[in-house]
Amino acid sequence: MSTVSELPSPLALLPRAQAGDEHAMNHLLTGITPYVARICRSITHDDGADATQEALLAIYRGLRSLREPAAFYGWVRSVTVREAVRTVKRYGEEHSCSELESRQETNPLDAVHISDVLERLSQAHRQVLTLRAYGLNEEEMAEVLALPVGTVRSRLFRARRRFQEAWQPAAA
Repeated sequence: MSTVSELPSPLALLPRAQAGDEHAMNHLLTGITPYVARICRSITHDDGADATQEALLAIYRGLRSLREPAAFYGWVRSVTVREAVRTVKRYGEEHSCSELESRQETNPLDAVHISDVLERLSQAHRQVLTLRAYGLNEEEMAEVLALPVGTVRSRLFRARRRFQEAWQPAAA
């Protein structure tokens, strides 16, 4: 007799979910939902729930194509970011990520300043900085944004420069 707290980890459920076990798939998706939702909210703001739903659906549909179980979380992150960016584009929002998650304790005023600086950047610049903050490299960002790698590198360079220029007066 198992309780909710004793459910197998998503990686333990993965082979059964890929084999078509609906119960395992349900538990797998339930287990990764907070992770997916956190990523979607940070990219889409108000449409986080829609992006989360789209990402979970894409994960459900593509799960059988995942060949390397050790790559599960990286694959989920990639699918989630792609779906969140698509949601932003679909709804034509002017918002992108304004929150960068950090495991370190920081001054709360720094988060306010970072948010303010990010909000002043263009949507394209916020997107590349957000994707970089989630650990994507230029090639992965290019795939997610459907842009050439050179364009992504250029945007990332300009976004960093604009951020630094905007940050200097705020930090002073």
